Amino acid sequence: MKQLPPEIKLTYIIAIILMLLLVCFIIMVVFIYNKKQLIQQQENQLKESEFQNQLLQKELERQKAIQLERERISQDMHDDLGAGISAIKLQAEFLKYKMPEESFSEDLEAIITTSEDMNLAMREILWSLNSQNDTVGNFIEYTSLYVKRFLDKTNITFQLNSNIIEKETNLSVKARRNLFLAVKEAVHNIYKHSQANEVLIAFEQSEAVLSITISDKGIGLSDAYQKGNGMTNMSLRMEGINGTFKVIPSQNGLQLLFVYPLQD
Repeated sequence: MKQLPPEIKLTYIIAIILMLLLVCFIIMVVFIYNKKQLIQQQENQLKESEFQNQLLQKELERQKAIQLERERISQDMHDDLGAGISAIKLQAEFLKYKMPEESFSEDLEAIITTSEDMNLAMREILWSLNSQNDTVGNFIEYTSLYVKRFLDKTNITFQLNSNIIEKETNLSVKARRNLFLAVKEAVHNIYKHSQANEVLIAFEQSEAVLSITISDKGIGLSDAYQKGNGMTNMSLRMEGINGTFKVIPSQNGLQLLFVYPLQD
């Protein structure tokens, strides 16, 4: 290098400087490109987040609108249908009082009974429509009250055990109604077929599931019970909410187990 003429040395130096500048330029271009790509990616993520937030907001608004509509229907049913059914019942009772003949009395008694059944069914629908009832605690309270009132008219005693860790756990309308109707079916079948004098209902909640165990001290799984639609109906109701239904035979009667996945 020392023996090279100054002109060639200068040429080498200029070439090296140009190469260094080119490398620096390439590095700068790559850096700027990566920076732009990162900024673009962040902008895309921000737009996606905004889009998801908009979707979530629309879903929340839709759910709120559904709840308001449920409450409106519930109120209308209570005000209109409830008043109409009560009026029919009162008129039938008045006519029964005015016409004591046995033939009329039986017909009017049937109208009164039908009115009472319709009123009870309407109250169940109103309860299922009310969004304020969408909790495990409210479901247990309503279901227990129904079972107690039903069995109070029979010679069957009722016991309740409840081991619930969080009463405010959300329970959807569909799950709440199907669970209630499954328990209702079970209690009615026990009354009709089991010859039991005692019923125990146990509610138990974990982080993942809500379990309902219904036990009776009756004759067990009778032929009438097996051939009836009750078992099929309870099984279908639990399948409809991704739950399970099991019959557990025992020496002293029968146990029915309903399991609903709370995290489903």
